[in-house]
Amino acid sequence: RSEVHRDGDYHRAVHVWIYCESTGELLLQHRADCKDSWPGQWDISSAGHISAGDSSLSSARRELQEELGIKLPVDAFELIFVFLQECVINNGTYTNNEYNDVYLVTTLTPIPLEAFTLQESEVSAVRYMHRDEYKSCLAAESGEYVPYDVNGQYGQLFSIIEERYKDNTESRSLTLQKQISRYAPIHLEPELTTLSEGDKEALGYILKASMVIDEIFYEQVWNSNTMLRDWLRAHADSSSLDSLKWAYYSINKSPWSCLDENKAFLSTADSAVKLLTDATKPISGWKGLEYRAAFPLDKPRGANFYPADMNKMEFDLWKSGLTDKEQKDATGFFTVIKRPDALLTTSVVESDGPNQTNTSDDLFIVPYSKEYKASLEKATELLIKASDCSDCPSLKNLLRTKANAFLSNDYYESDIAWMELDSNIDVTIGPYETYEDGLFSYKATFEAFVGVRDDVATSQVKLFGDQLEDLEKNLPLDNIYKSDNVSAAPIRVMNLLYNSGDVKGPQTIAFNLPNDERIVNERGTSMVMLKNISEAKFKNILKPIANACIREEQKEYVDFEPYYTHIVCHECCHGIGPHSITLPGGKKSTVRMELQECHSALEEAKADIVGLWALNFLINKGLLPKSLSKSMYVSFLAGCFRSIRFGLEEAHGKGQALQFNWLYDKGAFILHSDGKFSIDFTKVEEAVESLGREIMTIQAKGDKPAAQSLLQSRATLTQPLRVALEKIEHMQVPVDIAPIFGTASKLLANN
Repeated sequence: RSEVHRDGDYHRAVHVWIYCESTGELLLQHRADCKDSWPGQWDISSAGHISAGDSSLSSARRELQEELGIKLPVDAFELIFVFLQECVINNGTYTNNEYNDVYLVTTLTPIPLEAFTLQESEVSAVRYMHRDEYKSCLAAESGEYVPYDVNGQYGQLFSIIEERYKDNTESRSLTLQKQISRYAPIHLEPELTTLSEGDKEALGYILKASMVIDEIFYEQVWNSNTMLRDWLRAHADSSSLDSLKWAYYSINKSPWSCLDENKAFLSTADSAVKLLTDATKPISGWKGLEYRAAFPLDKPRGANFYPADMNKMEFDLWKSGLTDKEQKDATGFFTVIKRPDALLTTSVVESDGPNQTNTSDDLFIVPYSKEYKASLEKATELLIKASDCSDCPSLKNLLRTKANAFLSNDYYESDIAWMELDSNIDVTIGPYETYEDGLFSYKATFEAFVGVRDDVATSQVKLFGDQLEDLEKNLPLDNIYKSDNVSAAPIRVMNLLYNSGDVKGPQTIAFNLPNDERIVNERGTSMVMLKNISEAKFKNILKPIANACIREEQKEYVDFEPYYTHIVCHECCHGIGPHSITLPGGKKSTVRMELQECHSALEEAKADIVGLWALNFLINKGLLPKSLSKSMYVSFLAGCFRSIRFGLEEAHGKGQALQFNWLYDKGAFILHSDGKFSIDFTKVEEAVESLGREIMTIQAKGDKPAAQSLLQSRATLTQPLRVALEKIEHMQVPVDIAPIFGTASKLLANN
């Protein structure tokens, strides 16, 4: 430490502030007279260097315990900003070049001063001081206080607290009302007349298992998410504002708004209160330390799959020291990564048995079957009961194999069973999509979709699955990158009855699974289309968007048939193009592994744009009507504006912005002086093909720098997009739908 400050080396440190929300006071410590920097001055509640090998968060916890005798769990610490402090003191003998992670701990009431155990070599006293008074002293550069520039970076401490606690009930309520109104409530009540009595009984258990899946997803989003959810739900009737908080939280399933680039619509001031009776030494008559469970203003990129303070560099360095088997587990769909200190507080550290990989002293790999053991055992029991009730062999097989997968962490057999499902009840349940993992796109979130199969619609879309091999052979892609193992993709159409888990915010209209590259290579994929969701979105969103943004002479081309047909083709095109790839030097890999966080947005863009190319290809083969040749492009243009409203942090929105800007720059999309758009039919076909080639070539090469460059340059909110979005906003067109599961609710009530 002394050498760092002698030589002026840049280094990292932590600042921990304790703030009492009932009094508006910050806790200050009086630095010991023996300190080599700013002795005898009032300073941060607690601070210290981050030692080599330690994480920022563990350092913050350690310093607070060492200096003040306060032991707090990780959810008490909110990282609010990072700032660089550069100064020279003590006649040039002490240089402080320090990157400081600034944490805030929020308590409800002041901690009694006698509860602190002070480290005499560091701290001589503590006291509380109102934030405004302290800010004024710093601004006046009082010699009693360690100096911080309140007009510079450190002013964030005060502005964050002031914004959080000012009386703005009316404005917050209006904002939340506006945010909620972006979702049109839609009642989903599909008929169950095609179901046998056995399947109806099974359906009740399947719905209950789906509710368990919801619990797991809440836990996957963020480490204190379930606590926040329970707190908001319990207090929803306290006021109209609390009711709105709960309503919007329920849509997003987290405190971050899906439609606002994951911006937080709540703060730690809205969070759950926890009581600790042993955080300090015991004080007679004091019940203990009450604090707000903190959450970051920025949504954690790694969700709850990795330690909150782990970054990509640390993960990659740790991974490089693992065996091949351990590396596969670390980057697999169905594991979480934890630190030893986190594991020791849970039930998963029982032994180094076959279901847990103990790799080093730094990080651990824990399979989902252990991490979510209690919930998965409950879901397993319900699925087995459902299997016993059902009289459909393929449904019984799916439910049994999925139950086994929940306990074994091996989903291969159950994914095959899902692809072979031939049942009036359509069920997708388990961990699938990786959008929530913003660090690497490695980890899968749990979800459930339960619906009733539409046999007529299913027969109508069979054409697309049958044509996949021919589409692969003719892709706008160099032949060396094309696959010889594309299988026909079964397509099932259902009307959604209930969904849960990773179904927050904008609702999906279709999905293409599984994502397991082994199965994709061996058998391809299967698709499920949610027809009643597509119909609701077209009626409530796409038609109004077209009325606002499409030129009158092309508005007639916006129709449900081309809109829905492109959705089908989009899902089919997830199954073609590069997946498993060979890198220069002969190394085998996958697109997902190489493109990491760029993968999801680029894959969605690929499926969209290649879907358009595929429709044109099938029209030219005479397999689809010529009437689609114009309507598919105009309907797609209107759909661009719909998806971009999901936000550029979301994979579909980002991918759609990339496509729009590419086609606009190629002259295929035209913005007219009246602020409305049209298609140049002479340019759109070539523009679509060129973008398809660009994306698939990047995927085939596993070229992450090229993927980053393409997204950074094209996946942006350009002026033409702003024009369209302002028109749509002015007309108050809903952004998406919020399903209300009437039939499912009745079934659950009867069970």
